Amino acid sequence: MDGGSQALEFPHADAPAEGAGLEIAPGILWFRLPLPNRLNHVNIYALDDGDGWSVVDTGYHSRRSVALWEAILAGPLAGRPLRRVILTHHHPDHIGMAGWLARHRDAQIWATRTAWLMARMMTLDIQDTTPQEVLAFYLRAGMDPVLLEKRKRDRPWNFADVVHPIPTGYVRLSEGDKVTTGGRDWRVVIGHGHAPGHATLWSEDGALVLAGDQVLPGISSNLGVWPTEPEADPVGDWLESCARLATLATPDQLVLPGHKLPFRGLPIRLEQLIANHHGALARLLDHLATPRTAHDCFAPLYKRSIGEGEYGLALAEAIGHLNHLYRGGQVRRDVSESGAWLWQRV
Repeated sequence: MDGGSQALEFPHADAPAEGAGLEIAPGILWFRLPLPNRLNHVNIYALDDGDGWSVVDTGYHSRRSVALWEAILAGPLAGRPLRRVILTHHHPDHIGMAGWLARHRDAQIWATRTAWLMARMMTLDIQDTTPQEVLAFYLRAGMDPVLLEKRKRDRPWNFADVVHPIPTGYVRLSEGDKVTTGGRDWRVVIGHGHAPGHATLWSEDGALVLAGDQVLPGISSNLGVWPTEPEADPVGDWLESCARLATLATPDQLVLPGHKLPFRGLPIRLEQLIANHHGALARLLDHLATPRTAHDCFAPLYKRSIGEGEYGLALAEAIGHLNHLYRGGQVRRDVSESGAWLWQRV
């Protein structure tokens, strides 16, 4: 969802070339690693610590990523040691190479407790067939029957397919912690909604924000509900986080996001994102004058067709918005004859 970037300032019109570093601020290099998805990249930031480097996020674990990281470490990072890997959150495009960097470069992992626990648990949970409780979750969501049958037949995607094993030890990031790196002191602020325990880092000189996926330009962070926590309300968690971050935001801060381009105009961007989801909730509530499954709610939420490659994320976010309305007492749900939840405005 979203797309709004009005009134934002983008100091760099283009991203760095693959494997090349661009100095985005003194002591901070911006890299971009490829992803095999519609959102085809993730941003990585290297912070100069004098005798070595800290990096923020890592990309997927793959042969291509290994080759790129080896070239980055030997080239733009000037052969100096990698001291720390700071993880914003547990999603695989951000932590996939963390274990490899820890093992092969002796780097420490720094993360919130939730992010480390989620990543370690999910890399150890390898399934050859889709569990029945997961299939039941998608049946309740009203998943397209063709795609549901395909999930029954096919080996499911596993976290470990693109994430190197996570080390058993890490350094915990907590709300309010101070981290010194890249010649600056940073304050840790924890957000929720897109991922539980998502770390953002705010430089104490007021110049920079390492935002991960908590705040993105041009797109809204996915606010999905998954079989692991089917009654979750990520939309509520995320709206609360946006309101809290807005108290720290200033127009001049350069925001270094996990995807898309670095930008200025954080207060406006947070307003856009909050308004975008309130608008989506209002459209969804109108749509639920008639009972609908989560699958039936794509049109008012996304206002475009959804392909198979993005179907899972779209369905998860539809459930996220429905759960938010349900928790607020604005909709009810009943089980249809097919076994799917039917949601309707109260």
